[in-house]
Amino acid sequence: MLDNAEEKQYTDTDVKEWLDDLRHLIYDVDDIVDELTTEASTAENKARPSKVPKLTSSAWITPFIPRYFQIDSRLRSKIKEVTDGLNDILTRKGQLNLKETADGRSRMKTVVEAPTSVLTEPHVYGREKDKEAVLELLLGEKCSEAGVSVISILGMGGIGKTTLAQFLFNDEKVQNFFDPKAWACVSEAFDVDRVTKAILQSLTHENCDGKDRNWLQVKLKERLNGKKFLVVLDDLWNENYQDWTILLAPFLAGAPGSKIIITTRNEKVSLMTSTIQPHRLQVLSKDDCLSLFTQHALGASDFSADRTLQDIGEKIVEKCQGLPLAAKTLGGLLRITRDRAEWEEVLKSKIWDISEKSSRILPALMLSYHHLPSHLKRCFAYCSIFPKDYEFKEKHLVLLWMAEGLIQSQDGDKQMEDLGSKYFRDLLSRSFFNQSSMKKSRFVMHDLINDLAQRVAGDICFRMEDRIGGSDGSRLPKKARHSSYLAAKYDSTEKFKAFFEVSFELKCLRTFLPLMLPRHCRCYLTHNVSLQLLPKLLCLRVLSLSRYCIVELPDSIGDLKHLRYFDLSYTQIKGLPESATTLYNLQTLILKDCFYLKELPSKLGNLVNLRHLNILNAKTLEGMPPQIE
Repeated sequence: MLDNAEEKQYTDTDVKEWLDDLRHLIYDVDDIVDELTTEASTAENKARPSKVPKLTSSAWITPFIPRYFQIDSRLRSKIKEVTDGLNDILTRKGQLNLKETADGRSRMKTVVEAPTSVLTEPHVYGREKDKEAVLELLLGEKCSEAGVSVISILGMGGIGKTTLAQFLFNDEKVQNFFDPKAWACVSEAFDVDRVTKAILQSLTHENCDGKDRNWLQVKLKERLNGKKFLVVLDDLWNENYQDWTILLAPFLAGAPGSKIIITTRNEKVSLMTSTIQPHRLQVLSKDDCLSLFTQHALGASDFSADRTLQDIGEKIVEKCQGLPLAAKTLGGLLRITRDRAEWEEVLKSKIWDISEKSSRILPALMLSYHHLPSHLKRCFAYCSIFPKDYEFKEKHLVLLWMAEGLIQSQDGDKQMEDLGSKYFRDLLSRSFFNQSSMKKSRFVMHDLINDLAQRVAGDICFRMEDRIGGSDGSRLPKKARHSSYLAAKYDSTEKFKAFFEVSFELKCLRTFLPLMLPRHCRCYLTHNVSLQLLPKLLCLRVLSLSRYCIVELPDSIGDLKHLRYFDLSYTQIKGLPESATTLYNLQTLILKDCFYLKELPSKLGNLVNLRHLNILNAKTLEGMPPQIE
């Protein structure tokens, strides 16, 4: 029935509202069950229920609760609220005409495990002429005699601008013609200092944290002076000409023949930056789009190995409208099955009828999400906390998924970490993640995929950098569960304080995650100002205070009974309070680069669910507690 509801939500606002309410209710149910389980597991007599029974009615609570503790009025009130919510959900369900099916697309979930797809396209389908045209601009004698030239690759989202730029960047002729070469992803959040630093660091491999604009631009100018360089600025959006001239200044020191490649969806940006006629990418031809689709769906350039699927495949490709990203994503979706009925189901889905204008998402991408198994849907939606172009590591994301309870093994012999890695690779094989072009150990989501993640997550996940500094706090989703913030270079103390205070007003918050906070950007708040708010977040499962100027933690940290992931890396703490040893559910504790850390709590061994303890570079640590040794 949920399959049918998810499909109807795009055209029926009542169904969408019902699904949103159901999602929030399930979070509340999860919080209650987790609290009861924790109480049962940590009680003095150690009596533990072997299994949490299925929640079918309020009657399940009575046999589950051990005699040694009573439900307080707060929890009792919450249980009543959830029970009323369940009754309302059931009543409204009957009014929505949702169909219950015993089969349908659910069959796709149990087909053979999806194989890993290639991380780099083996062939640029349909782009041979485009590649040759841009190579002529890069290497041609006429352009080489000029000063620094700017070439823009222009086209709509998902058309393959970045892929073409990557192939040009790695072309053997280009490799031999330019030295040095650098790549930087710009994105919507344009920052001259960030882009300049990214280029400089890729050229020098030096840490440039804490350096001001003048230092960065002088060093970049020195590095490029008199050299014939190639720099790719991927995904440029900013239309401010003054910003562009500031960014461009150090590049003018390059030798004649130096080139800058811009990729952009914005024609105004293309015209503003280009010194050469922009190269506009068109959609792929039907044959090239079909070849790209079959490469990802069948591992071949055509249907010669399986003619039974050819007619359906050709019709699906027609719906991709020549967009490489759509063909690649749908190919990855169908790679796991050769069942003709399942291919027909994708072809006949009503999601194709949803206009991109109304949903802001390509129907092909929405369809790919729609056909994900439910466990991958939850994991993917959680990724909406990552800003566009944010590069993440597989292990970090898996640990976050674990903390949020998104990885639950049906096979007791399989470790959560291994299962999480499988989830990650499944999403990677379907092109929901892409390997970073600069760091093989990191991954990124295409902008359109990131938009999709935000669309399906709704107000469950939100990113604070879009809300702080000028936005009305009342616009924050009051039921949001996951909060993240990508700090900019010159963010003020007041912005950090706002991040703490606004986030901590969200009583149901489960994730508090500052991202990539540079060392020079520490927030100089005393722990009394910021951390006294922590006990309010009784549902918190992920807490990162990494790189904040924190000297000690309050004893109240032990009240966060649900906490699974705790990151204190790069802080100034000298130790943890003994109350931290009551964090029964804690799975991950990160104390990396805590240079002042001297000791750990003597009863650290009480953290029986701790799976990952990172004390790398905690050089002043005097040893491990006896229980751990």
